[in-house]
Amino acid sequence: MTNLLITGSAGFIGSNFIHYLFHEHSTQLRIVNLDKLTYAGNLENLSNIEKQYGGSRYHFVHGDICDAELVKKVFQEYQIDAVVHFAAESHVDRSIYGPAEFINTNILGTFTLLEAARESWKDRQDVVFHHISTDEVFGSLGDEGYFLENTPYDPRSPYSASKASSDHLVMAYHHTYHLPVTISNCSNNYGPYQFPEKFLPLMILNMLEGKPLPLYGDGKNIRDWLYVEDHCSAIWAIVNHGKRGETYNVGGENEWQNVDLLHKLCQLMANKTGKTPDYYLSLITPVKDRPGHDRRYAINCDKIKKELGWKQSVDFEQGLHKTIDWYLSNPDWIQNVKTGAYKNWLDTNYIKR
Repeated sequence: MTNLLITGSAGFIGSNFIHYLFHEHSTQLRIVNLDKLTYAGNLENLSNIEKQYGGSRYHFVHGDICDAELVKKVFQEYQIDAVVHFAAESHVDRSIYGPAEFINTNILGTFTLLEAARESWKDRQDVVFHHISTDEVFGSLGDEGYFLENTPYDPRSPYSASKASSDHLVMAYHHTYHLPVTISNCSNNYGPYQFPEKFLPLMILNMLEGKPLPLYGDGKNIRDWLYVEDHCSAIWAIVNHGKRGETYNVGGENEWQNVDLLHKLCQLMANKTGKTPDYYLSLITPVKDRPGHDRRYAINCDKIKKELGWKQSVDFEQGLHKTIDWYLSNPDWIQNVKTGAYKNWLDTNYIKR
C-alpha cells in the first residue's frame, strides 16, 4: 500500500490518525484527506501536517463522500490502494433531532466509497477498505457481560442504526464482490482535537467558562473509554495485519459511570486551575435523559490482542491529564470551534432543553 485515502480526517479521530502515521512511523505513504468540512471538521487540526508534508505526502480534497464523481476521481488521480473510512455523522443527540444527515452520510456515503473501490480495484487483493464503526451498533448491555465481535446488532438510535447499516454494507461487499475489507468497532474515544459536543470536552470547556455541566438522567450510564492514540495504533495494526473480511473490537477496558467520571474530572480540573472541586461540582446540572439512552457499553478486545498483538499504552489517569492539558493549552482552537454553527445548535438544543 502506498496511497492511502482517509475520509473525514479533519475530524477528531481522523486527524489524530494522520498525526499518528506521520509522527509514530517513518511511513512513506501518500495520504489523501477527503473531508466535507461540516461543523465538526477543522483543518486547524492538521495545519502542521499541511505545512510540513502538503503537496508531497499529504493532500487535502474538499468534498462529500456522497459525490460519486468526485470519489471516483480521487481513486483514479491518486491511485488509491487503501481506504480508512472515518467520515460519518457521529453525535447521538444530533441524530435524534435530525436523522436525515446520518442516513445520507453514514449509509449512502459508505455505499459510494465501496462502489468506487470496487470499480477501481477490480479483483485486486493487495488493497484494503477499512471501515471505522462503533460499539453502539450492539445496543445496550446489562450489569454484566461484554460486546464481542459476534454480538448480535441491536442499534437503539438513528446514529447507531446508520452505522450498523454501513457495517453490513461493507461486509456484504466482501462476501458478494470479494472486496478486501476490515471493520473495527470501538468504544468511546477521548483526547486532543475532540469537538466539544462530546462528553469530556464539553465538560472541560463548560468548567472553564463556569457553565452548567449537563448530566443525563441519574448519571449512571456506563461507557468504556479509549484514548484516541491507542485507537489509532489499533487501526494501523488492522489495516496492515488484520484478516480480510474480519471485524475487530477495540476498547479501553476502562468502564466508568458518567457521574463518577464527571466527579473525577472536577477534581482534576480543580488541581489544574486553582479552583476548588466543590466549585465545579456545584455546576453539575441534571437534565432529562435522552431518548433511547443505552445503559452500558463494554468491549471485549481479546481478539485484536491475541491475533495482532495490540494493547493499550495509555492508562485512563494519564489519558485524562493529557486531554485536559491539551484543552488548557489550546484556547485559540477552542475559541474557533465554539464560534461557528455548532455554538448556535448547542445553545438551542442541548443545554436549554
